[in-house]
Amino acid sequence: MLAWAMTPDLPPDPVINAWPLPYEQRLEARPLANVDLVVIHCTELPDLALAREFGEREIYGSRTGNSGHYYIDRDGSIHVFVAPERVAHHTKGYNERSIGIELVNAGRYPDWLDSRRQAMDEPYTDAQVAALLALLARLRRDIPSLEFIAGHEDLDQDRVPSSDNLHQLVFRKRDPGPRFPWSRVLDAVALERIRP
Repeated sequence: MLAWAMTPDLPPDPVINAWPLPYEQRLEARPLANVDLVVIHCTELPDLALAREFGEREIYGSRTGNSGHYYIDRDGSIHVFVAPERVAHHTKGYNERSIGIELVNAGRYPDWLDSRRQAMDEPYTDAQVAALLALLARLRRDIPSLEFIAGHEDLDQDRVPSSDNLHQLVFRKRDPGPRFPWSRVLDAVALERIRP
């Protein structure tokens, strides 16, 4: 730990606020050696409080819901809703092998599927990006099997009828969206971006 703290080219360990979801212990446990992927999301909600409310909703028969593992607010604060040793429901088909990181960002809120509102104009804050880089460095150190990174939009490219025009298709997921600083992130972390 001391060597980590004294290494100048690595960001300091971020402060992570434990805020486990009420159903966290009902989520499937897994060995961290099975985790090789980080999926970057944005909440597409206006604030952390509403993201928390969505995360707490029990929508499955197992009395669990949809959530990422980590949430990064606009001020750079990091909150862990689900421990990485548990499988969170955040990306269809990739949950067992991945960690989901959600950045608070309005995205297309409140009309996610309206064809006239598909722009994602809100930039990510410098504090969010700095916190993300520190979190990724820590995860990379703590989970040696971690090798890949992707955006939710890379892994879920399903199109669905838009809410305003059933004859027009829109992407179901677009996060983290066009304002996400991929080049900065990929330059800073030793993870390979995948796009199946």
